[in-house]
Amino acid sequence: MESATVQRPAPGYAGRLQRLRALPADAVAPWAFAALGLAAVVGFFVRLTYPNYDSYYSLIWGREALHGHLPSFEAYRAPTEHPLAVAFGAVLSVFGTHADRLMVLCTLLALVALAAGIYRLGRLCFTPFVGAVAAFLLLTRFDFPSLAVRGYIDIPFLATVVWAAALEVARPRRGIVVFGLLAAAGLMRPEAWLLSGLYFLWMSWHATWGERLRYAALAAIGPFGWLATDAIVTGDPLFSLTSTKDLAAELQRSKSGGGVLSALPDDLRLTVKTPVFVVGLVGIVVGIWRYPLRSVIPFVLFCAGTFTFLATGLAGLSVIVRYLLVPAMMMTVFAGLALGGFTTLPHGTRARSAWAWGAALAAVLGIAWTAFHPPSFSRFNTELLFRGESGRSLHALLRRPEVRRGLRCGPLSVPTHKLIPDSRWVLDLPRHEVLARSQKSRRVRRRLRYGVAIYPTGRTNILRTGFAVNTPARSQVPPPGFTRIAVDRYFAAYVHCPPAGS
Repeated sequence: MESATVQRPAPGYAGRLQRLRALPADAVAPWAFAALGLAAVVGFFVRLTYPNYDSYYSLIWGREALHGHLPSFEAYRAPTEHPLAVAFGAVLSVFGTHADRLMVLCTLLALVALAAGIYRLGRLCFTPFVGAVAAFLLLTRFDFPSLAVRGYIDIPFLATVVWAAALEVARPRRGIVVFGLLAAAGLMRPEAWLLSGLYFLWMSWHATWGERLRYAALAAIGPFGWLATDAIVTGDPLFSLTSTKDLAAELQRSKSGGGVLSALPDDLRLTVKTPVFVVGLVGIVVGIWRYPLRSVIPFVLFCAGTFTFLATGLAGLSVIVRYLLVPAMMMTVFAGLALGGFTTLPHGTRARSAWAWGAALAAVLGIAWTAFHPPSFSRFNTELLFRGESGRSLHALLRRPEVRRGLRCGPLSVPTHKLIPDSRWVLDLPRHEVLARSQKSRRVRRRLRYGVAIYPTGRTNILRTGFAVNTPARSQVPPPGFTRIAVDRYFAAYVHCPPAGS
């Protein structure tokens, strides 16, 4: 009887490569994403950035709630509130002045979780290579890291939705966990309400009436939590809807029905960039034609996200690119299928070889397109530098003793609404103590005669923070009586106190 021969790995580099290829994807992926998380933490300390306008308001509202006050949802040009973001802002506010930077760190880690979720979804629906390609495409679209370094809620929202989808793919009709993730997403952005409704229909198909009632309660957490928050704080359960619609009209962000339809493909292409957009469309066709069952959940998410974008625009709300992020996520998954789907076919087949060569050609064409349309890394880096340095400049100026003493003379004024949340957060002031000179109220005009006035300096900063829709040019010029008391690289502070004894 012949003894079985044991195949030994080849020596040297070939052996190491052979052992590396033999490693299962699930063994490599955790280390890869752990390294990515470490890189995010290092980047957080290397490049200073601060939260965006909406996120600063979440911190302010969370701090107000933590101190027992109703959040100032009705502040001048305040953004739409997001209940879970306000709750998270309350948690972070216990860290004091470091809370804003901690919010950025949490959002960066959420980006890593999003990339891991995209990989997991692509792996479960198709193959590990498809998931890896999709995660790579996500991380190389500068729009997503740009949102993360500014603390946008969109990143944790997307991570929550994608992981809900991945868990459902792993075990269909999983139930409570998926409902919980979709409820959390629905407390961050209302787009998830439709997803919760669709999941309720899916789970209720073969359920008992008792189970359907429980599922309905879970699906209602997002919308009813939002309505309850608005009702408690403002007395109007539809406050978020009406205020968002009014603000969209005031800032000229709404579009007609035809404008929304025409904006859809262009905005989606701008989000994922042209090569991924084209390859993603091919991937959608391939997925529906060849792998319809595997493509169900990514395709449902794509359609649901597209529908909510159109519905939002048709309802007269803001039409901005960020509202297409869910379809953009799914387009990266389908682009991963188009480029890496050959790994779903058996080794050595002609179809696999032809698909692999076609994917390689598409990748080369994408690289060639990128060479003639280089990615805006330098612009991305310049934007990070500007936001970090201007934010640090404003924070340093507001903390100066002469500025704080000047606040005894009256409120703090800024050119437009853009600097209100940053200033309120740094100085811990209520909404009536930080005013925008673009406000048209006579009462505000009277109060602006005295106090501290902040003015941006430098052309770029003036254009960024000094102007908004319907902003008068006079808001950029200190009125008579105001004296400069402090100046930094990006901002200057002026003060005017009432006469003694007045």
